[in-house]
Amino acid sequence: MDTIFALSSGRPPAAVSVIRVSGPRAHQAGTEIAGTLPEARTAAVRELRHPRSGQPLDQALVLRFDSPASSTGEDVVEFQCHGGRAVVDAVLDVLTSFEQLRPAQPGEFTRRAFENGRIDLTEAEGLADLLEAETETQRKAALALAGGGLRKQVSDWQQRLLGLSAEAERAIDYDESDELVDPSLQRACGALADELRSWLSRPRTERLNDGVRVVVAGPPNAGKSSLLNAIVGEERAIVTAVPGTTRDHIEVPLSLGGVPILLTDTAGLRDSADGVEAIGIARAASLIEAADVLVWLGEQDDAPPHPRVIEVYPKSDLADRLPAPEGALLVSSVTGEGVNELLRRVEDCVRGLLPSEDAISLNRRQALHIGEAADGLALAREASDLVLLAEHLRVARAAFDRLTGRAGIEDVLDALFSRFCLGK
Repeated sequence: MDTIFALSSGRPPAAVSVIRVSGPRAHQAGTEIAGTLPEARTAAVRELRHPRSGQPLDQALVLRFDSPASSTGEDVVEFQCHGGRAVVDAVLDVLTSFEQLRPAQPGEFTRRAFENGRIDLTEAEGLADLLEAETETQRKAALALAGGGLRKQVSDWQQRLLGLSAEAERAIDYDESDELVDPSLQRACGALADELRSWLSRPRTERLNDGVRVVVAGPPNAGKSSLLNAIVGEERAIVTAVPGTTRDHIEVPLSLGGVPILLTDTAGLRDSADGVEAIGIARAASLIEAADVLVWLGEQDDAPPHPRVIEVYPKSDLADRLPAPEGALLVSSVTGEGVNELLRRVEDCVRGLLPSEDAISLNRRQALHIGEAADGLALAREASDLVLLAEHLRVARAAFDRLTGRAGIEDVLDALFSRFCLGK
C-alpha cells in the first residue's frame, strides 16, 4: 500500500502548518527528514533537513504514532512546521521525492481509518458533517455522530440481534418440540423492531444540514421582499411599488439562534397574464407546499392550508392601515416593529422540527438501513416457521452491516469521502 501525505491544516500563510504522513513508509520518511523520531505518541522538536543535500528545511514539532494506535490505523508521522508557503512547499517537495510516497486524495486519511476499523461509516458521516457545520446546532449534532454515539447504539442492537439469531439457529438444530416457533422469540423480535421504529420517528438531520425552509408568501405588494431585506439586514430583494416585481424566488441562508434556516421570498400570488410572472407564481405555490414554516402576509382567509403558518400584518407603520386581524403579528419593515417577535416565533416553530441537541439524529441513508432491519424483525415476529424467522433475522443483520459500512456500500464510500478536504 502506498504511503500518503498532505497538508492537513489551512492553506498558508499561517502560524503553524500540520503535514501528515500515513502508511508503511511513514516512519522511514520521517526519520530521513527529522533525523530521529520521538517515542510513540510523544512530541519533540526536530530540525528538518533535506535527506540528500542536508539543507535545513525548518525547525518543527514532530509527532509519531504507531500502527494500529493512530488515527488511520497505520504508522503516522506529523510535522508541525512554521506556516509560511515556502516552508510548507519545501517539506512537501521532499516527501514527493520519496519512492512509494504520494499526495493523498481528499478524504483518504479518513477512508483508511474506516478501512482499518478505527471508525465505522456512521462516524465517518459525522466527521463529514462536522467539517461542513456552520451553526452551533449542526456542530453539536455532527460531534455526537463523529464521537460514536450511533455506533454504540447500533452495536447494542447488533448484539441483541445476534442473540436472537443464535436462539433461532439452536431451535432449528436441536428442538424436538412440535411447536414451530417459540412465542417468546417472536416477542423479542417484535420488541427490537418497535425500538428501531421509535428511532425512525425522530426528527432527521436533513433539515439540520440543509436548513429549515421558511417561506414568505402573500399577494403582490404585501411587503414580502421588504420584510426579507429587513430580516437579512441588506437589500437582497428588489423592492418597488410595481405589483409583481418579484418574478422568481430568492433564497437566503441564515442562522437563527444557532439553527440553520433557508429564508425564501416568493412571487406575489395572483392571476396573471404575464407568462414570466405566471411561472414565478407557480413556483411560489410549489414552495409554499414544501415549506416547513410559512410566513403569510395576506388576508387570513386567503392563507393556504399549512401546519405551521405565522400570520403577519405588514406595513404597520402606515397611518391608513386598518386594525390588524386577531392573532396576526404587526410588523413594519421600515421601523422594525415586530421583526424580532416574528423571528422568535419562527425559531419556536423551527426548533420543533429539528433533533434536540442531546439526541442522536439519523440521516436518510442511516434511516433507510435501520428501516430495513426493522422490517426484517417485524417479519420475524410474524413468522410461523423457524427457518423463515431465521432468514428474516439474517436480512436484518445484513441491513446493520450496510449501516455501519461492513457490506455493499462502495458507491456510498466514494460519495462520502469526496466531501472531505485534502489532508483529512
